[in-house]
Amino acid sequence: MPTIAPTKELVSEVYQRLDRNLTTVRQFQNRPLTLSEKILLSHLDNPAETDLVRGETYVQLRPDRVILQDVLGQTAILQFMQTLRSTTAVPTSVHCDHLIQARVEGSQDLRESLGENSEVYDFLKTAAAKYGVGFWGPGAGIIHQVALENYAYPAQLMIGTDSHTPNGGGLGSISVGVGGADAVEVMAGLPWEVLYPRFIGVHLTGELSGWTAPKDIILYLAGVLTVSGGTNCVIEYFGPGTSTISATGKGTICNMGAELGATSSTFPYDESMARYLRATNRAELAELAEQYRHLLAADPEVAENPSAYYDQVVEINLSELEPHLVGPHSPDRARPLSRMAQELQEDPGLVDEISSALIGSCTNSSYEDMSRSADVAEQAKAHGIGAAVPFMVTPGSEQVRATIERDGQMQSLSDINATVLANACGPCIGQWRRVGDPVGRPNTILTSYNRNFPARNDGEASTMNIIGSPEIVTALALAGRLSFNPMTDTLVGADGQEFMLEPPKPAPDVPQEDFDKGSSSYDDPPEDGSDIELTVAPDSERIQLLQPWQPWDGEDFVDMPVLLKAQGKTTTDSISPAGIWLRFRGHLDRFSDNMFMGAINAYTGDAGKGKNVVTGEEGVGFSRIARDYQAQGIKWVVIGDSNYGEGSSREHAALSPRLLGGAAVIVRSFARIHESNLKKQGLLAFTFPDPADYDRLQEDDRISLVGLKDMAPGKQVECRIQHADGTSETLMLNHSYAESQFDWFRLGSALNLFHQ
Repeated sequence: MPTIAPTKELVSEVYQRLDRNLTTVRQFQNRPLTLSEKILLSHLDNPAETDLVRGETYVQLRPDRVILQDVLGQTAILQFMQTLRSTTAVPTSVHCDHLIQARVEGSQDLRESLGENSEVYDFLKTAAAKYGVGFWGPGAGIIHQVALENYAYPAQLMIGTDSHTPNGGGLGSISVGVGGADAVEVMAGLPWEVLYPRFIGVHLTGELSGWTAPKDIILYLAGVLTVSGGTNCVIEYFGPGTSTISATGKGTICNMGAELGATSSTFPYDESMARYLRATNRAELAELAEQYRHLLAADPEVAENPSAYYDQVVEINLSELEPHLVGPHSPDRARPLSRMAQELQEDPGLVDEISSALIGSCTNSSYEDMSRSADVAEQAKAHGIGAAVPFMVTPGSEQVRATIERDGQMQSLSDINATVLANACGPCIGQWRRVGDPVGRPNTILTSYNRNFPARNDGEASTMNIIGSPEIVTALALAGRLSFNPMTDTLVGADGQEFMLEPPKPAPDVPQEDFDKGSSSYDDPPEDGSDIELTVAPDSERIQLLQPWQPWDGEDFVDMPVLLKAQGKTTTDSISPAGIWLRFRGHLDRFSDNMFMGAINAYTGDAGKGKNVVTGEEGVGFSRIARDYQAQGIKWVVIGDSNYGEGSSREHAALSPRLLGGAAVIVRSFARIHESNLKKQGLLAFTFPDPADYDRLQEDDRISLVGLKDMAPGKQVECRIQHADGTSETLMLNHSYAESQFDWFRLGSALNLFHQ
């Protein structure tokens, strides 16, 4: 059984291996290396590999750790069972954070969740014990915060079944969000295959001050790079400004790199990381990191001429950076806070009045974040006022919750009428049973979260989520207006006098005393769990055992109808909505009733409904149409727009189309994780060589993909389009398959390799 905790002995062995591998890598690379290259290349399955081309070559890597959350963790474990392995090959943990709904307040919400989700929690706990997986129970905290507190360390390579896994970059790791099948393969002992990324260098100079926070760095960068600008890239921060940011502040920045499509983000090792490791009872890892500093920063030549080593360089002067707000509906709609009031006047679609304000989440619930927000709250309390709108706080972990309760920050926030929610994802992931707000009415919520797609938080597409730092959200919650600028505007105290908020005082990134661990629920697996039985009730709506997909029959796909032509932003939320559907994530068939519920039909503009071209019936849910086609033995295809599948790593966005008879997805461009998920589940993933080809596809077209037996890397695939008027045309489609990945399609899925 693998060691669950990253002990000094384990990490020492890892560093020794990385050091040896890096020596081998240097013999073949023969040039200075960026930090990201050092970490990735020293984790190569074959460190003597030479033909590496950024953005083109697939590499085989050996991650040090896998982390699973309770939603995709269900599917990952169900798939791991198909590998027939008795235990995981690498240290793995599962974290129960997604299923707890935000309703009233943390304690009550947790109690209700334990009752409502007991079947899932029991399954995960039992499976974890059987397969040698550490189990973090409900209430312990959000996967990424718990991983930062317990598992992440400099130069580590960690993968997790959640898109915000890059949070671990706050401690100098490269942590990557993946779909379930990727994680399962690593758990089963295979290397992880991923496109060798390009590298974006972000040069930080100066120092943050006043109202500006680490969150503003990534909000600003989102506006520069956009939601797809980081696709298949690792963002590496360098320069003197990096050492002025706390480890948890770095984590915030890396966490939200997922919103740019980045594979991961990372920072060089420094004293802030050492301080955080010591504060979280891992002083011995800080000592090891000091011994291996040459592994934990880019070579000196890189900083001297960054444009020669990074594919793109972005300059940010922290001393000049302003607080930013992003949104609604997309994290790259960025502007300085000082610009918000004017934009509200220019855009009638925006709503100035804030209906709710929420701080915390895996992105921004550190001790430092809560301390700065508490400072703002104390100023308001001194003037006799509280939050003007419902104000909620989501602690990222039980450790953070217990510590800020002990040290007073929670009381400060409660004193301005904040409601403290459970240590869980809650409203950030859509688990928010919102009460008292009109349904369907355009309204603004203000959060310190990471993702703000329509319907993401409360299930209402009309809710507009604007994202800022926790201290800015707290300040604006006092005013109740999005147009409020604490740097220039005044509030009115209980005595009727106007006053201005002062910028929050610099806050400690770790408490003076040790963190209070609180009452976290964690179980180590037993030495031998082979006798543990996993049972699933045949009539369960929560858990469904999975069967291997059928292999490809060797024939071309011909005369396929277009189930959906998706228009505009099509996220994994659009393809596979969460919210009320989260409870069914372990039951693939039941869950698949939501397939494409949020996708916009390019032919009608409607969400979630299309035309059954066999029966002629219109306005039918896409999952119902797919099931009808499947019952008749008809394969179908999806046409998608740019950056198709951005957002969450949720593998169900590939599993559901696979279950219901999909054959291929053809798009203008893919988001990285979703493209990989489609391939792993045996679906064909193609792109148009000319984005304008998207416009050629009509609602009643029939699509044929021919010559599939002859698919090869770099070779286009022929797509024949038969129009309803009798005319036809042919397109040649691009793909990104490596030779080994064709086996995933031919065998039916990547996991079917285990049954060879």
